[in-house]
Amino acid sequence: MLSFQKEHGEPNSFVILGTTANRKQSMNYGCIVENEESNEVLHYVEKPSTFVSDIINCGIYLFKPDIFQHIGAVFQKNQQDMLLEEPTNGWHRAEAIRLEQDIFTALAGQGKLYVYKTLSFWSQIKSAGSAIYASRLYLNQYHTTHPERLASNKEGGPKISVTIGAGVRVRESIILHGATLQDHCCVLNSIVGWDSTIGKWARVEGTPSDPNPNDPFAKIDSETLFREGKLTPSITILGCNVTIPSEVIILNSIVLPHKDLNRSFKNQIIL
Repeated sequence: MLSFQKEHGEPNSFVILGTTANRKQSMNYGCIVENEESNEVLHYVEKPSTFVSDIINCGIYLFKPDIFQHIGAVFQKNQQDMLLEEPTNGWHRAEAIRLEQDIFTALAGQGKLYVYKTLSFWSQIKSAGSAIYASRLYLNQYHTTHPERLASNKEGGPKISVTIGAGVRVRESIILHGATLQDHCCVLNSIVGWDSTIGKWARVEGTPSDPNPNDPFAKIDSETLFREGKLTPSITILGCNVTIPSEVIILNSIVLPHKDLNRSFKNQIIL
């Protein structure tokens, strides 16, 4: 990305990291219209109501100190506009500067802003479910780029900081330091917090939020926590020092730290 900035545009130009999304999901992100030859950003719209472009903003930027001149210019403009408008909440609007809506839209088409389109994977992390998806992507990447960062098989098994009993099944989950998974428990699509314990034959399961595997440009949909008054099915999260007794099921639930459960729960937030 740094090499791209040095090779394109003026010395004081700025770069946005972009990627390709499908037509429907692109409207949930900042959309970029580019010059295909120079990669200059010609038009930028944050979360448009209609389709603008399938190139979206990844939220990673490369700026030079000159960006503060443009921020200052926007601030001065907001101050001047405030004096011409009604005073109601004007001070708040003048002091609030939005990078995407105020700065990028002004720089687009001025030869100052360029987009670097990554060909690697990218995922927005706004929920715990997307953290599991991103973790899987990185682990797969490390197999080819940094295998030394992965725990290796050896006599007695790899050295880990969790206790896993006989017959335990773990799939598409994150198990944090000090957790104990007792014999024959099952953990699917979940995050188990630090020093938590899951009893024998217990089942902790969530609903995956992966993007459509048949669409190469699909992204994770940012679901709201509640839908129609009910908790949206998502991954199960156990906070630190949570104890799950034997032979119970915890499904699509969020359990806050330091809870000792005594029965099964489904689609609940346990405070």
